[in-house]
Amino acid sequence: MAAIGKIRSWGPTLVIVIGLALFAFIAEEMFRSCEASKNEQRQQVGEVLGEKINVQDFQALITEYQEVIKMTQGRDNLTDDERDRVWNSFVYNKIIEKEAEELGLTVTDTEMQNILREGTNPMLMQTIFVNHQTGRFDVAQLTKFLNDYKSNQNPQVAEQYKTIYDYWRFVEKSLRQELLARKYQALLANCLLSNPVSAKAAHEAQHQESTILLAAMPYSSIKDDDVQVSDADLKAKYDSQKEAFRQFIETRDIKYVDFQVVASKSDRDALLKDMQEASQKLQSGAAPAEVVRKVSSQIPYLGLPVTSRALPNDIASRIDSMAAGQTTAPFETAADNTINVVKLISKQQLPDSVEFRMIRVGAETAEATQKRADSIYTAIKAGAPFDSIAKKYGQTGDKQWLTSAQYQNSTNIKDDDDYKEYLLTLNTLGAGEMKNLKLSQINLILQVTDRRAMVTKYDVAVIKHTIDFSNQTYNDAYNKFSQYVSENNTIEGLEKNAEKYGFKVLERNDVANSDYNVAGIRSPRESTRDILKWIFDAKPGQVSPLYECGSHDHLLVVALTKVHPEGYRDVDGVKDVLKKQVLRDKKYDMLKAKLEGVKSIADAKAKGAQVDTVKQISFGSPVFVQMTGSSEPALAGAVVTTKQGDFHAAPVKGNGGAFVFQVVGVDKHGESADDKDHEKQIEAKLKQAAIENVSRNYMQELYQKAKVKDNRYLFF
Repeated sequence: MAAIGKIRSWGPTLVIVIGLALFAFIAEEMFRSCEASKNEQRQQVGEVLGEKINVQDFQALITEYQEVIKMTQGRDNLTDDERDRVWNSFVYNKIIEKEAEELGLTVTDTEMQNILREGTNPMLMQTIFVNHQTGRFDVAQLTKFLNDYKSNQNPQVAEQYKTIYDYWRFVEKSLRQELLARKYQALLANCLLSNPVSAKAAHEAQHQESTILLAAMPYSSIKDDDVQVSDADLKAKYDSQKEAFRQFIETRDIKYVDFQVVASKSDRDALLKDMQEASQKLQSGAAPAEVVRKVSSQIPYLGLPVTSRALPNDIASRIDSMAAGQTTAPFETAADNTINVVKLISKQQLPDSVEFRMIRVGAETAEATQKRADSIYTAIKAGAPFDSIAKKYGQTGDKQWLTSAQYQNSTNIKDDDDYKEYLLTLNTLGAGEMKNLKLSQINLILQVTDRRAMVTKYDVAVIKHTIDFSNQTYNDAYNKFSQYVSENNTIEGLEKNAEKYGFKVLERNDVANSDYNVAGIRSPRESTRDILKWIFDAKPGQVSPLYECGSHDHLLVVALTKVHPEGYRDVDGVKDVLKKQVLRDKKYDMLKAKLEGVKSIADAKAKGAQVDTVKQISFGSPVFVQMTGSSEPALAGAVVTTKQGDFHAAPVKGNGGAFVFQVVGVDKHGESADDKDHEKQIEAKLKQAAIENVSRNYMQELYQKAKVKDNRYLFF
């Protein structure tokens, strides 16, 4: 009992201890939950319609499109615009899918099959399943490929089949998305109506040209200083068009100093000397591949005949006038800041596209491989069916096309490469000819079945070298810029001392986190990512550290001046815009009062108006007034509704001035609108114009409704 009493005496202490233990347990779980939530947020590349997009999921879309570009264009990397295209397509399709789901719109398998059978969709025409005889997409070729892909057991072609299959899956997905978007747009289009009355009126307005005597009083005739603009005027103008100043993403204003490092005279002279030596070596007959490699040319020597499309414009413009064996002296191209040397080794007429089939031959030893290949080659030459022999060795022997675009921009072809021999053979074999091509590991029995589009191809060695700065030049520039940044860590300091160092402070307003450049420095993307992160983490007044960016040739310092949050811009932020509009309004009121009571062009001239004859004014083409230097759609609208001979005494408020006018001539031209069928055509045109106008606006409204968040700048 004494023990129990003692335990009871500890009751309050035990409650506190247990309570603290429970609190610690709950707090730990809360901390873990918060940390997990933060980690999840750190992995979010954006948000659409409340759905958070994980960076890995978006990277998968980037990779998918990258493989498409690699297959269709032979490039390994996406441009910034192409990365944007992936994001914009993703967002657009998400929005359309949501709208379509609510409306019950779908794309059926039957509709997809109809598109494939028609074979005219531009997306289908970019695939390898185009029948070169009909020029149309061939669904039979696709079906055969899909069946072959499922049944293929040959590991030698498995990777190639997988690449083509993945590409087709991308095309199929894109087709479905395109068809769904078309259905949604068609639904919107059918909600729009036109009528014969407006059609006829619009037709007459568009097919009528007027000549007028114009009396103009330019706004520039009144000095800005003679017009009083108060804060109340600015606020009233702001309130009248507040929606125009709404922004849907946060933007920021910056000031910055960008210094680009360029090659010094000694740098240029050293490069020119190397290029002259390379030109002499090529001229004397040295191996082109070795010379090009040693000078670190941007363009490797393939040793293959290529079309001019594979060459930069400055090179392509020279080679057609060069003779085989000729080598140029070094020449500079300012557009890409390079010095160049070109040797044309040969040029000949070769096919741009080759249709061929092949059988891969391999065995345990090189001798066995050669023996088997000779046997196959002899059998086919003697009349054995090519496809039957191919099937005997587990291959299809199907015909396929090779185009110049598939290989001529490659950077992976070596001078002694099997692939190079393979390409040379296909380029030079005639239609119907065969060759038993021995490669390092296998033999190929190649047969060319067709050759199309004979073009001039060039075997050309190109040395293209950027005029680079030396390490010493860069170090000198870096030290100078670094000193400037370290001594000036305020916006005022940057501006005050920039001229002393030979720099200039520039400014840029409304930087968005989706921008791919900060100071016009666009490539590579990674070089400005950290700067964007700094801009969107900084507070107004802060100055960034020194950034090395661009192609390691720009030195940059940034100062954040203002933040414009999502929502409505404040009056001060748009004061300059408002002031221009208020000045125009007040000047118009002053000029309108001056023109009050005028009953003729002569009266207006007597009050100081400038007079001129203006011809060919129509509703469809707003008039440009030389006297004010402005385009005046409002004037064109007033002229069209004024009868010939009438004087329009009510001053027209234009972009550049106040106008009164008299219509002195009207010329009606074009088709008559009396015919009922023709009126229907006009109705259709008006409806189409309305559809196009709606199409321009509806997606923007849906985008805003979707509350899209774009955080790609944190990752890409």
